[in-house]
Amino acid sequence: MQRQLRNIAIIAHVDHGKTTLIDSLMKQSGMFRENQSVDERVMDSNDLEKERGITILAKPTSIQWGDTRINIIDTPGHADFGGEVERVLHMADGVILLTDAAEGPMPQTKFVLGKALAQGLRPIVIINKIDRPDGRPEEVVDEVFDLFVSLDATDEQLDFPILYASGRDGWCVTDLSDPRENLSPLLDLVLEHVPAPEGDIEKPFAMLATLLDSDPFLGRCLTGRVIQGQAKVNDTVQALNLEGKKVETGRLTKLMTFDGTNRVPVDKVSVGDIICIAGMSEASVSDTIGAPSLATPIQSTPIDPPTMAVTISVNDSPFAGLEGKKVTSTMIRERLLAEAEVNVAITFKEGDNRDSFEIGGRGELQLGVLIETMRREGFELTVSRPKVLFKEENGQRMEPIEEITIDVDEEYSSTVIDRMNKRKAEMLDMRSSGAGKTRIVFHAPSRGLIGYQSQFLTDTRGTGVFNRVFHSYAPYKGDIPQRHNGVLISNDQGKAVAYALFNLQDRGTMFVEHQTPVYRGMIIGENARDNDLEVNVLKGKQLTNVRASGTDDAVKLTPPRKMSLEDMMSYINADELLEVTPTSLRLRKLHLDPNDRKRAAKQAG
Repeated sequence: MQRQLRNIAIIAHVDHGKTTLIDSLMKQSGMFRENQSVDERVMDSNDLEKERGITILAKPTSIQWGDTRINIIDTPGHADFGGEVERVLHMADGVILLTDAAEGPMPQTKFVLGKALAQGLRPIVIINKIDRPDGRPEEVVDEVFDLFVSLDATDEQLDFPILYASGRDGWCVTDLSDPRENLSPLLDLVLEHVPAPEGDIEKPFAMLATLLDSDPFLGRCLTGRVIQGQAKVNDTVQALNLEGKKVETGRLTKLMTFDGTNRVPVDKVSVGDIICIAGMSEASVSDTIGAPSLATPIQSTPIDPPTMAVTISVNDSPFAGLEGKKVTSTMIRERLLAEAEVNVAITFKEGDNRDSFEIGGRGELQLGVLIETMRREGFELTVSRPKVLFKEENGQRMEPIEEITIDVDEEYSSTVIDRMNKRKAEMLDMRSSGAGKTRIVFHAPSRGLIGYQSQFLTDTRGTGVFNRVFHSYAPYKGDIPQRHNGVLISNDQGKAVAYALFNLQDRGTMFVEHQTPVYRGMIIGENARDNDLEVNVLKGKQLTNVRASGTDDAVKLTPPRKMSLEDMMSYINADELLEVTPTSLRLRKLHLDPNDRKRAAKQAG
């Protein structure tokens, strides 16, 4: 039995400082040389994670503290990546719950903590960002305790140790009056509070596959925890699914453990080790990899179904193939199938025709991250408006409902409540959270939230905080009004001209600027009225040799409205598409020809 090992997961709401805390832990435990150049948030490994400052993929790391190896798993804090969190907790014997000293427990804190408590884990609570000027640590501790009680924590779980910390500055203390030196109190507490892994080393080898990724040198890599027994390189193993059916038989061609953020090859692994194996071609997440004599699989959390889907199809605009290298339906299909294989929260379905595919996920952010990743890889594609996935129960149509927690300045609360009511939301709670802020909790259908994020930021002048987490399925709530405004559509192909844009500014808000390439059927702005309007953005000023008084004023253009990929996805209506290429994002009508649009509108109406 390996006593000198601890497995812990760090759970928290998005942006409460998990990844930064792990950075400091790795530096202080001697994982890096004195003169080594280290990236900030070293655990955020891909470009999108670094840019957005969020963790998308759960990742294990390992540090040495004294004689003990501590395996730490950094988990995503965003609800769209909740599928990762649930499974990752199976690898841990303890959890560190990180809470912001000002914001307190948020919806995602509740979501991940509920999963951890249900698995019987005893959390260590860290109140982080203690140096924030608006910090309120004592009240946050009370809120965390109330949250534990509401989630039916046992008496043992309610007796949680508390530390106060600044992950960025690399210190934590058990009492706010203690000297603020380093993170040793946390590492010592982990050794004392988190039990060593348990399991019978004499039983046949078995590990639960928790994470799946692909490595350019090793192929498919499954990461998980050894539940019982031990294994050596080249041992024969089998993979069993949750029903106990054999998926495949294979060999352990490579065994690796984690040292810092690196994978290190080893010859032998034992109970409690978090390992990465190569050599299995069919086994996936939630499968049990075990010795040939193993008869029953390890119980695991089934994967939550997706609640939202988009249709991805080949780019058929006049600009197709000009900016990207990967444009065929075969390339797009292979890439989406590969994603569905390694990302178990994504589902893949063939569309009605050969050139379109329906991709399901947990929310707009997760689908947006996949599309953004593909465009960076050189793909061109078109994306439909996200649609919510309904299900039937006892002959009744059910739709996904989300729990929304909104923090806003008091002056904007009535506007937010009005907007949410129109989206069929039901208000559960409203209370003052101090410093002129109000916290409002709603249950709202996922349908009504598509496209609301940008509206919310406008309504609250960018000061509001909007959080959502899947709650349950409930009966269909009825129709929800969509975008009121029509769009401005280009009636020709070429480059937009400042003079034409200037004369169209009274008509609405522009999405394009001077010299932006446009084509017939492309959306170039939002109409101030509720109808679609075809306009000419190529029309230059008539040049004559007669100078007329007052006609040579400088053209002053209002800056165009810039939208992110997720904003654009949620902006479009059912008869519109988003064209995605490596260098551009364009909005367009599904039917580029105006006559085709009229015919389609007649058939639909």
